[in-house]
Amino acid sequence: MMKHLIQFAIILLVGFLGDLFQSSLNIPVPGNIIGMLLLLILLLTGLLKMSMIEDVSNFMLKHLSFFFIPAAVGLISCFSVLEGKWAELMFISVFSTFIIAVVTGTTVQMLMKRRKAGE
Repeated sequence: MMKHLIQFAIILLVGFLGDLFQSSLNIPVPGNIIGMLLLLILLLTGLLKMSMIEDVSNFMLKHLSFFFIPAAVGLISCFSVLEGKWAELMFISVFSTFIIAVVTGTTVQMLMKRRKAGE
């Protein structure tokens, strides 16, 4: 139990640091995105080992759909603001989904090639 709390605290700390960087440097990028980039940098440099956050990360990924509930409720509550902008919203949704699929596929292929080269 303590192991999971420590892993969760590490993830929260990195997210908090991302928010802190965003607010103190006035960067026009959301703090949670900066936190994810910081987490990636920490993992790639080896300052943070995957084993230090793996269990909680897997749990969060397993229940990822739960994290979209606040966003969906926010969209429903702002329904009047979105009125008349559905074409733009659909275009952005489809285009960003396509970009995410391409980037994810490319990243997975690169990682698989790197893993095969290391074996």
